[in-house]
Amino acid sequence: MMSPVKNQLVDLIDCLPEEELLLLLEIARRFVPDDLATPDDLAAIEAARSEYEAGETLSHSAIDWD
Repeated sequence: MMSPVKNQLVDLIDCLPEEELLLLLEIARRFVPDDLATPDDLAAIEAARSEYEAGETLSHSAIDWD
């Protein structure tokens, strides 16, 4: 369940003209830290950990970089 403030924000966003949404997105992004993991980031990290634990990865030295 969203908080009342989030509900109000969603309602306001729904009322904005499409051409203003990009500007609003850029403004909102300024409030989010750059190092915040997204759901996609977290899924990729979990997949990498699972692959590592299953022995499905290569060490850096095992790769022929030439």
